[in-house]
Amino acid sequence: MNAKRILTMQDLSCVGQCSLTVALPILSHYGIETCVLPTAVLSNHTQFRSWSYLDLTNEIPNIFKEWSNSGIAFDGFLLGYLGKKSLIALAEECFDRFSKPQSPVIIDPVFADDGTLYSGFDLDYVKAMGRLLRRADVIDPNVTEACFLTGTEYHAEYDKSFAEALAHKLATLTDGAVVITGVEFDGKIGELILQKGDIRYVMLPKLNAKYHGTGDIFSSVMTARYLQGKSLDESCLLAGQFVADCMRATDKEHFYGVCFESLLAQTDRP
Repeated sequence: MNAKRILTMQDLSCVGQCSLTVALPILSHYGIETCVLPTAVLSNHTQFRSWSYLDLTNEIPNIFKEWSNSGIAFDGFLLGYLGKKSLIALAEECFDRFSKPQSPVIIDPVFADDGTLYSGFDLDYVKAMGRLLRRADVIDPNVTEACFLTGTEYHAEYDKSFAEALAHKLATLTDGAVVITGVEFDGKIGELILQKGDIRYVMLPKLNAKYHGTGDIFSSVMTARYLQGKSLDESCLLAGQFVADCMRATDKEHFYGVCFESLLAQTDRP
């Protein structure tokens, strides 16, 4: 097989457009063999009124044992929502045991937004995630996550000097590239990229709507394009454009997610 093989580690919502439910079809669309390590199975994502939750943490060592027996290794890793400190340690073990030489690690921390931690997270988790970032080749936290990771006071409104200082603080946690998602200036939204000491911006017009799961879609497209060999700037631009197109194609703002499937069918793979 000539296709690159990536492992994505995050939860699986049986219903709702987020996490593995979007990562698997998107990465596969771009010609990447996509293997999964589900950390939990949910009946539906947590924007519904209620949900069931099956924690798979205890099964992961058994999965690792079988992968080791079969000599399985991966060309890259994409980490999304983990949710438990113990899973962070298992993610690092996974890198150690199942990585091919120079396999890139992309980490989307996924623990906070709009200035607050998601339910169930605490500062111990944030510190553990900060330690894991040293293993990354690319990290893509949003502004809130970047603030928590660096101990910076969050501001809903900020200027480029604040965002760039935040990026440089993140760079002390990893030797990899830093991508801060969802930065906003002058009616535009996009990514601040800090790579090898150089800062760039990839910005698009901001749409006045917010949907669940768009960060997962962004990370999936960015990772796919990056593994195809495109630059990080172009990967972020293509991912941002795809997310914006999905938002436009969705009739109204909704907790369920965005209509990415029809857009994916219209997107050329190269």
